[in-house]
Amino acid sequence: MKTTPFVRNTVLAVFLTAAAALIDSSVFGIVMSSAHAASVAGLPDFADLAEKTGPAVVNIRTTEKVKPGQGTIPGGDDEEMQEFFRRFFGVPIPRQQPDRSPRNRKQAPQQEEEVPRGVGSGFIISGDGFILTNAHVVDGADEVYVTLTDKREFKAKIVGVDKRTDVAVVKIEGSSLPRLTIGDPNKLRVGEWVIAIGSPFGLDNTVTAGIISAKARDTGEYLPLIQTDVAVNPGNSGGPLINMRGEVVGINSQIYSRSGGYMGISFAVPIDEAMRVAEQLRTTGRVTRGRIGVQIGEVTKDVAESLGLPHAQGALIQRVESGGPAEKGGLEAGDIILKFNGTPIEKATDLPRMVGATKPGTRSILTIWRKGATKDVALTVAELEPEKTAKKEERKAKPEQTPNALGLVVSDLTEAQKKELKIDGGVIVDASEGPSARVGLRAGDVILRLNNNDVKDAKQFNSLVARLEPKKMAVLLVRRGDASQFVPIRPNGQ
Repeated sequence: MKTTPFVRNTVLAVFLTAAAALIDSSVFGIVMSSAHAASVAGLPDFADLAEKTGPAVVNIRTTEKVKPGQGTIPGGDDEEMQEFFRRFFGVPIPRQQPDRSPRNRKQAPQQEEEVPRGVGSGFIISGDGFILTNAHVVDGADEVYVTLTDKREFKAKIVGVDKRTDVAVVKIEGSSLPRLTIGDPNKLRVGEWVIAIGSPFGLDNTVTAGIISAKARDTGEYLPLIQTDVAVNPGNSGGPLINMRGEVVGINSQIYSRSGGYMGISFAVPIDEAMRVAEQLRTTGRVTRGRIGVQIGEVTKDVAESLGLPHAQGALIQRVESGGPAEKGGLEAGDIILKFNGTPIEKATDLPRMVGATKPGTRSILTIWRKGATKDVALTVAELEPEKTAKKEERKAKPEQTPNALGLVVSDLTEAQKKELKIDGGVIVDASEGPSARVGLRAGDVILRLNNNDVKDAKQFNSLVARLEPKKMAVLLVRRGDASQFVPIRPNGQ
């Protein structure tokens, strides 16, 4: 069969076009496959991690014994709802009252019943059966039951509970149990992948994943918590937060929620802090902390500038406990603690942690800011005691006088009042209006200091106020009840 040049060229063109298309599609497919593979390879794979760490995570359920007519009807309350009420409202779930109608009166039990109280999670930290969990999971329970992933169930003993850090230790009898490796939360980076394993709503060994959202989040008095976006729900409490190396870095403890469910923010107790608490609980059954006997507050930028402090840092002493270590060491309300044993205090919440971690009886050095200069003060740390309730001072207002540039009418304190308040000077507010009213000052407040000047009496105070620059921020050291704090204010409200 003969072919013309046109036919030959057409066939050749079609062939070359098809070949080119085939080559292009193959190359494109290779490129796309490579890109897809690279994309998949870049995603975290939690399967091996969950398989490795999951066996050391346990389900914890608690029960309590109730007398007839005083407790919950068995099965009448969901376990996860009991845990929810205790955690997010701070109280036990309201108890359902048993049916007291005549038809059921004969069926009422005549002895204590063991009824469900709550559910939670935990994880094994030693092969002989020591388990870490949250204090709120087991506190107040009569019986604690621990279930492993292989469905073995143990009755556990509560070794110790520390409510301040929300850490508890329980013990089951066993040997060669699976356990988690303890990591270092200080090496965590914001954005790093982590997983949580627990029993949300009683669903054992549930794995959720997310990232570290923030470190050292100040939500607790003694603990800087780890913030994540890992899904944590009622029942997850007490379970581990695990990094990609399979190390536990925290105990899932809290969530931020307006509904009671997960809303994208959860918090974990750093494992290093938890282990320090756990060691004391295992050794003595309780946690011993230091105290110096002060009530503190934050140092704001306005306060720092007014007092000549280079930066807004440290812990402002608002109240000094009578007879406490701080008073014996010479600390005063209005002092700003900048360092504790040489360690800088960046924010007020740093101080309770440093002092709390100090063994009672330890001699410590505090660097303070007082009246424009630094000073070192030595004191002996005591053991932490329950906080005392501050007393309220009732004063009679005298509004008939003319207010000064701060909108204040003040008068001298009597000797009896000074003795009662344990101060040498100061003035009492009889009336407050204008600038002072807007910043919250009221009759009965006692003014101890204006900027870096001690207030001696009403005449001297009004003289100091008269010399203030109208547009420059000033700061008053104000005592209300047993607490003192600095209050920034501008003359005439400018």
